[in-house]
Amino acid sequence: MKESRKHSSHPDLVKRLKRAEGHLRHVIGMIDAGEPCLDIARQLAAVESAVTAAKRALIHDHIDHCLDHGSASVLAEMKALAKLL
Repeated sequence: MKESRKHSSHPDLVKRLKRAEGHLRHVIGMIDAGEPCLDIARQLAAVESAVTAAKRALIHDHIDHCLDHGSASVLAEMKALAKLL
């Protein structure tokens, strides 16, 4: 049986991602409406920033709560996580 990997920070993370999802839907609407490319690019940058912030929060939470800091494999996992930041 898989152990639960849900943390107290996950509800906030889901809220962030749902906001980014809504924002992305708005950007798609902007494209469909033929809005200026510069405006669309600015909004896409905002979506990208929101998703990046959510990813960082998830990784930091993982480092704080999931890594077995006494394990020999922690260095390999930290290197893999660093590539994602």
